[in-house]
Amino acid sequence: MPTATVTRIAPRTSVMSAQSALRKFEVTCSGCNLREMCLPKDLDAEAMRRVEQLVYARRRVKRGDALFHAGDDFGAVYAIRSGFLKTTVLNDDGREQVTGFHMPGELLGLDGIGTGHYNGNAVALEDAELCVLPFSLVEELGREIPVMQRHLHGVLSREIVRDHGVMMLLGSMRAEERLAAFLLNLSKRFTHRGYSPSDFHLRMTREEIGSYLGLKLETVSRLFSRFQDDRLIEVQQKHVRIINIEGLEAVLGD
Repeated sequence: MPTATVTRIAPRTSVMSAQSALRKFEVTCSGCNLREMCLPKDLDAEAMRRVEQLVYARRRVKRGDALFHAGDDFGAVYAIRSGFLKTTVLNDDGREQVTGFHMPGELLGLDGIGTGHYNGNAVALEDAELCVLPFSLVEELGREIPVMQRHLHGVLSREIVRDHGVMMLLGSMRAEERLAAFLLNLSKRFTHRGYSPSDFHLRMTREEIGSYLGLKLETVSRLFSRFQDDRLIEVQQKHVRIINIEGLEAVLGD
C-alpha cells in the first residue's frame, strides 16, 4: 500500500459541500500558476467556482512512494501540482517497464476510466503534491459544464497521441534518435511551463530513461557521452544543458 499522506478536508456528500473548506488551501485553482495547463482557458467565474469545489483534497507523495498501484480501484484522477512522477507496468516476464514521465500540470490515473482499476503504477521521482479530482464528480461537472467535458476529451486524446508517439519512438527510431527525441520533448514541456528550454535537471535515472526508450543502461550512458563529445549537450550527473538544439534536431533528421 502507498505510504503517502493524504490531506483531507471535511467529509463531502456533493460537489457543493467543500466550498468552505477551500479556504484552507493556500492556492486555489483560480490562483494557481498551472491553471492553464489543467483547465480550459475559457471558464467563466461561476464555472471556476464549481471546479474549485471539485478539488477537495491534496495528496503528498514522498520520493519513491506510489500514488497508486496497478489493480487498485479507480476513483480519482490526479493533477500534478509539484514534483515529477513516473508511470510503469510489469511485462509478462515480471520486469518493470517505464511508460511515462509526468510533470506539473499533467493528469494521472486516466488509464483507470475504462476498467475501473488503474492499469499501471505511479511512483514519485521526487517529493510531489497532487490535487485529487474524484472522477464521479468530474463526470457530474462535465455534464453541467460542457467546456469541461470537451477539455477532458482533449486530455484523453493527447494521451492517445502520446502513446502513438512512444510506439513510433520504440519501433522505428535508432538509439541516438530516441534519446534526442526524449531530450527535445523535455525541452518543449519545460518551455510550455515557463522554464528554460535548454537548462534542466533530470529527475529520472539513466536506467529509467533506458526502460522508457527501450535501451540498455550502457547504451543510454554511451549516448549521453557521445552527445556531450559532439557539443550537443553538457552533462553533469543529472543536470543537462542543451547547447546546440539545432544539432539535436538534426539527429532526428539524419
